[in-house]
Amino acid sequence: MPSDSYDVARQVADRVKAAPPTLGAGRLVCIDGPGGSGKTTLSERLEAVVPGATVVHCDELLQGWDGLPGLASTVERLVTPLAAGRTGSWRRWDWLADDWAETHEVAPGGLLVLEGVGSWSPAIADLVGVLVWVEVASEVRLERGIARDGEGMRAHWERWRLEEDALFARLGTRERADVVVDTAEAARAGDSPSG
Repeated sequence: MPSDSYDVARQVADRVKAAPPTLGAGRLVCIDGPGGSGKTTLSERLEAVVPGATVVHCDELLQGWDGLPGLASTVERLVTPLAAGRTGSWRRWDWLADDWAETHEVAPGGLLVLEGVGSWSPAIADLVGVLVWVEVASEVRLERGIARDGEGMRAHWERWRLEEDALFARLGTRERADVVVDTAEAARAGDSPSG
């Protein structure tokens, strides 16, 4: 894959649009990989190259720092109605209030991009048109996370990295990916993803 995230986004968009719909009349891209690897940046690029795409950031579907184990079922509840041609919905986790907030609806059809750690799982594998795995070295991810969230969040980041490593090892997410992106190459080329 090219190192420029816009080029990657265009290739992912072309790939998912060339394939038959997998989410009812719509299509689904999952951008997965460890925290701080650059998934958010790639999802923003994909949204820019596919006007009208809906992006859902899975960190808004987590019940806080301990929510990773429940994410797969939350994602499944969102996409199952969409696969049947009905409106899907999800409820946003408010990290500052440490509680659930408003509910959002997703209309069927079009392109849905799920971005975040654990966005893909075997439960929805048959609905995913393209699974993108985004990676970078662990120390770079930690540096990006601390830069974004502050030094006070280091303990959370350290624990989170162990939990996501265990999840990815159990699911074999990287091995199942259609596209693998190393964002260290993008950073060297001057395109520095942070999410």
